[in-house]
Amino acid sequence: MKNYAVKHAAWSLMCRQHGRSRVAWILATWFGCGVSPKAPGTVGSLFSLPLAVMAVRYGGVMGIIGVALAVFVIGWWAIGVVLKTQETHDPGFVVIDETLGQVLTFLFVAMMPLTMTDIILGFILFRFFDILKPMPASFFDTKVRTAFGVMMDDVVAGFYAGLFLYLYRTLLG
Repeated sequence: MKNYAVKHAAWSLMCRQHGRSRVAWILATWFGCGVSPKAPGTVGSLFSLPLAVMAVRYGGVMGIIGVALAVFVIGWWAIGVVLKTQETHDPGFVVIDETLGQVLTFLFVAMMPLTMTDIILGFILFRFFDILKPMPASFFDTKVRTAFGVMMDDVVAGFYAGLFLYLYRTLLG
């Protein structure tokens, strides 16, 4: 609990100290999910699911594409602002990239009725591929040490997760 309090205090201080970039910090941490004391990437992914489900429900494939493009552009900007104050290229508290990957996970099934099984499996598959980082995700994670690289490794993980979710739905679902 002490670690969480320190992390939250540091996050609050960063938001206050950086004035205009406060919005960037809030977005980069996906509204504070990134300061979770345990598994901030998983928490960020979990709290991104409502956005993904609404995009599918109200916009289908175009909804997913639109939301993904918006999150990509906003995330690229927000992460760029945050990285200027960090020593590492992908700080653990930055989780807007998980939001992007989690949304993209549902791209290939957006034309199908989304079930609770799809949502749960999509969440698990995205976390699996985000942690595993198969090529080219690992390339973006280790070689492209910019906000673009931070976003792209999750784009790749989201596509892998989406492909497996689509295969599950068409072959077994």
